[in-house]
Amino acid sequence: MPLLSDIAKLIGFPPPAGADIDITGLATLDEAQASELSFVGSEQYLPLLQNTKAAAVIVQKRVKLPNTWTRPALMVDDADLAIAKVLRLIAPPVPRPPLGIDQMARVETSATLGDGVSVGPFVYIGHRARIGNRVALHAGVYIGDDVVIGDDCELFPHVTLRERIVLGQRVIIHAGSVLGTDGFGYRWDGKQHQKIPQIGTVIVEDDVEIGSCVCIDRAKFSTTRIGRGTKIDNLVQIGHNVQVGPHCIIVGQAGLAGSSKLGAGVVLGGQTAVRDHISIGDGAMAAACSAIAEDVEAKQIVSGMPALPHRQSLREQAALRRLPDLVVQIRKLQDELDLLKGK
Repeated sequence: MPLLSDIAKLIGFPPPAGADIDITGLATLDEAQASELSFVGSEQYLPLLQNTKAAAVIVQKRVKLPNTWTRPALMVDDADLAIAKVLRLIAPPVPRPPLGIDQMARVETSATLGDGVSVGPFVYIGHRARIGNRVALHAGVYIGDDVVIGDDCELFPHVTLRERIVLGQRVIIHAGSVLGTDGFGYRWDGKQHQKIPQIGTVIVEDDVEIGSCVCIDRAKFSTTRIGRGTKIDNLVQIGHNVQVGPHCIIVGQAGLAGSSKLGAGVVLGGQTAVRDHISIGDGAMAAACSAIAEDVEAKQIVSGMPALPHRQSLREQAALRRLPDLVVQIRKLQDELDLLKGK
């Protein structure tokens, strides 16, 4: 149980007066109890301060606290980042399988496992698979033949890595995700859809985190690649031969069609659709529900369906909302014109 002074030191703030108090948790202003810490990220939450029971608050520097606030306040440049540090300090550890191989797991004799590996029940590790040091495989994980997993990775229940998939170091994959499914490749031969063999692989670089129920297809040939530091939300589909650059953010229910390419630091909002063979430049952003059918330049912000530069999309949406009134006005003008013609 940390002291408030410990938390202040963690986030780089001098310990305030009365900082030798135990902090038992972190909560919102309206839910915090007398031994908990809370936070104020913007002025819109200031009205909640008068009734909060929180022992202390973390406050964004641009927010001016009322003179009536007398409890400790830790002023920071980025409240969200400070909260993230505090959460890591007080969060209970995620349960992991015990060190070693559970008796209900199956590991093929040609597989190699590093030091400090945890393998839960009903895990399968295939032929010639190579598992790095301190890897945790939760219950029901499937590791196919010739898979390579780097050090300090964690795969939660029922993750599937098909054959020849490669994970870098410190990769986290949440429950139910599947990497290495065949890419969606078919060709009409005049009578039926002929399946195109998908013989490539998937490479996930260091420090990637993949949410639950994500599907990343293996390449038709060569590689589907997820760049280092990228974070992928739940329920994302990534097609064959997609190239995702480093430090991208891909939000839930987004879909990337085959051979699309994302540069570094790209952000795709929820339910964004990216057409095949599209390139999106470094630092570009797409608002939720965007349908990207053309290349996007670096640092450009797009939105809409089809996706357009964001300001243009907003103007078109504003004009569209005026359309019913404009139709009425046009009808009136047409009636007046008809009357003039009748005279």
